[in-house]
Amino acid sequence: MLLAPIADLKWAYQLHYYICFRTRSRRKEFHSSRQLSLARALEDVCSNHDYHLLQHKIYPDHLRCLLSLRPDHALSAVLNKIKSNASRQFCSEFQLVTPLWATGYLARSVGRVRINAVKQYLSQQAEHHGYSSRLNPPVFRYRCRQQSELRAAHSVFDLNHHLVFATRYRRGVFGAELGRELVDYWLRVACKRGFAIDQVSVLPDHVHLLVRLVPKMSIEQCALSLMNNSQDWMVKQHPRDLIRAGIDSLWQPSAYTGTLGQVTTAMVKSFLRGSPTLE
Repeated sequence: MLLAPIADLKWAYQLHYYICFRTRSRRKEFHSSRQLSLARALEDVCSNHDYHLLQHKIYPDHLRCLLSLRPDHALSAVLNKIKSNASRQFCSEFQLVTPLWATGYLARSVGRVRINAVKQYLSQQAEHHGYSSRLNPPVFRYRCRQQSELRAAHSVFDLNHHLVFATRYRRGVFGAELGRELVDYWLRVACKRGFAIDQVSVLPDHVHLLVRLVPKMSIEQCALSLMNNSQDWMVKQHPRDLIRAGIDSLWQPSAYTGTLGQVTTAMVKSFLRGSPTLE
């Protein structure tokens, strides 16, 4: 039995990231007469590369902004393009020595709701779908006891994503035991590929995950890695379950993803418009 790998995904998504980076040596380059030029350079870069700039605020020696990105965007590549192109345009206009920006950056995911609300939603999937009253609910829930640490050079980051996959034709494939085996396998994949899985709820016909990424990985890369590796694993370890379900692929070639964090997108927008704190 051989299943074709999934190469492209149709997405429903909302991916919002709060980022901050400083000028080289903390030079105060952005006094009031230059801020409009930097804003124009930032908007030009985002428009040229299909990044959606939701909000930004310019300080004398650093920039804070809120971006909406696509699932195929890796944050480190996005920031490299923004910093290099904005630096070139701004420094050319004012005859400044490049580079304009320091090497590092801060990046955090935010979303429509806070992360604790999504964690609670995942933990209640058995009740939500009416399985909790069964003697042996066909649901497996995983939550890591201690989050693994992810690192990347010259960056401080916390990039949380909610992922949802559905089985092909929404066929019931997973029970509690098979769900446990699937999560055990996915944890090994995550360790090898350099991302983290913090929470999973496996239901018969779909799966919810909370994953954390490093900036160089896009959520699309993460999703395809999870889907294709688990499909190969099912073919090798549990082919009868696929045959019993009558499907020629384990997953639908589509997925949902959304970012989330300790604060919401609305709170960051308010902060960048001038509110004093993110509390």
